[in-house]
Amino acid sequence: MLLNLDHIAPKRLAAIDNDGKQVTYAEILRLADDITTQVTERALCFMMVDNNVESLTWVMASLISKRLVPLILNAKTDEALYKNLLQTYRPKYIWKAGTLQRTDYPIVPLHPNLSHLLPTSGSTGSPKLIRHKYENIEAAGLNISTFFELKETDRPLMVLPLYYTMGLSMVFSHLRVGATVLITNRSMTDATFWKFIKDEHATSFTGVPYSFQILNLMRFFRMDLPDLELLTQGGGKMPHDLNVEFAKYCRDHNKRWIATYGQSECTARMAYLPAKWALDKVGSIGIAVPNGELSLIDENGTPITTPHTEGEMCYRGKNVTMGYAFSLEDLTKGDERNGFIRTGDLAYFDEDKCYYIVGRLGRFIKLFGMRVGLDECEQIIANDCQTECACVGTDEKMVVYITDATKQQAVKETLVEKTHIVATSFEIRLIDTIPKNEAGKKLYSKLENK
Repeated sequence: MLLNLDHIAPKRLAAIDNDGKQVTYAEILRLADDITTQVTERALCFMMVDNNVESLTWVMASLISKRLVPLILNAKTDEALYKNLLQTYRPKYIWKAGTLQRTDYPIVPLHPNLSHLLPTSGSTGSPKLIRHKYENIEAAGLNISTFFELKETDRPLMVLPLYYTMGLSMVFSHLRVGATVLITNRSMTDATFWKFIKDEHATSFTGVPYSFQILNLMRFFRMDLPDLELLTQGGGKMPHDLNVEFAKYCRDHNKRWIATYGQSECTARMAYLPAKWALDKVGSIGIAVPNGELSLIDENGTPITTPHTEGEMCYRGKNVTMGYAFSLEDLTKGDERNGFIRTGDLAYFDEDKCYYIVGRLGRFIKLFGMRVGLDECEQIIANDCQTECACVGTDEKMVVYITDATKQQAVKETLVEKTHIVATSFEIRLIDTIPKNEAGKKLYSKLENK
């Protein structure tokens, strides 16, 4: 059975939510049996989920049954996006608010290995989906539970959305070991959020950089949370100083701080920085997850074997997904990646084979013939000017969006100093907020008209 869930003690609690609802492993398996009885053919199902026990139960039961193939979506998905997806993929079933409804759409062919679908990060109207297979679920569950050293007594706090690849991978990895997921949809600024953590004795917290920025503002370092053993971060690069603060906190309070790296295309996690290097190698994504392999290639596709040499990072492993879907017909496609992916990230590795991301392919422009990394410039501004920003542009001009009007001149002067390019190459624009998706990643496409 998927994730060996039939080997977990049936009466063990699989999940608890902040409304007090609970589900046992046996109840998830029972629902899977019910789905198998009611749904006689494999069929596509739109699952409109929230972070609660009911949604988690239905997602897992559908995957176990292999009858419903869910496209897992936010229950509050933008209406225009939802209608576009509905017209494109025409699901036979829609699940929302605890009810499974049949539609008038006919059942369509699905590849036998297709387990579930997730929208690509930051989608605002695109029908582009990521096609996962059952082997990806098994691989993610095994890899992540191994390097985090998960055990059945763990009680992880799940604040990441269930429809977000990192949140879903939390469920796979913890249920695989028989743990109890504490799932919440409450804001971290809500008093009931902290009551839930303490009352349910949460043992770990997984977040994206934005999550830890909020924790820092909430004076997390002064809190008494004796049950908390593990803090893990993914979903993009942490600001250096904040990374150091959390690493020091964990070191001084006998907790583990583990930064991770991944992509939706690889069922979340591809690399992790072991806790022993949390301070010595701040900013590194670390080493490949168990059963995975990282490598670098140059622009000609030749393997890079020398430390501190930049190239495109590649990954090989069973958690690599099958490819994308753009149309209904794509749901019959098989595995187009065969366990290998070029990540699009530029990186180098050090003498310990720990990897460091330096930018994204395509996130470069040429100003006066000089190649300038937009991600690198963002990091420079964040470090030297202590302000949030987003850099975009063409080979004619870089546009830098900031939210602090007092830093406009400082930002321009810093870029001129660091890049040695004339000031007229940089335009600084002031906006209220930097647009981001729910994972905290910047939405550069939304800056175009600002």
